[in-house]
Amino acid sequence: MKYMLLIHSGAADADGGAAGCDVQDWAAYDKEVRDAGILVSGESLADLVTATTVRVSPAGERTVTDGPFAETRELLGGFYVIDVPDLDAALDWAARCPGARGGGAIVVRPVADFPDPAAFGA
Repeated sequence: MKYMLLIHSGAADADGGAAGCDVQDWAAYDKEVRDAGILVSGESLADLVTATTVRVSPAGERTVTDGPFAETRELLGGFYVIDVPDLDAALDWAARCPGARGGGAIVVRPVADFPDPAAFGA
């Protein structure tokens, strides 16, 4: 089963990266996930404090806001999609992730498995 690990940093450093995260820890975790053969995909997002949010009102009016969501102090730093047997395994991998330390958090979500659109005549 595929799970997405959403990496939320508790704070950004002066360069816009995740505060308190060691590059060597990330490299080791990335290698561990790859070597285990569970990595489906993963990316780190550039500059955690640079974001643009788009909202569309019910009337169809677009609002564009610079910066991360004001409602939260956590910053989305990146993600991994892993393919593991069950939620317990996904939680174990999330707990190993450097992003779970130092005020950060890993949100674990199952990836929806939709049928092939061709099955619907699309």
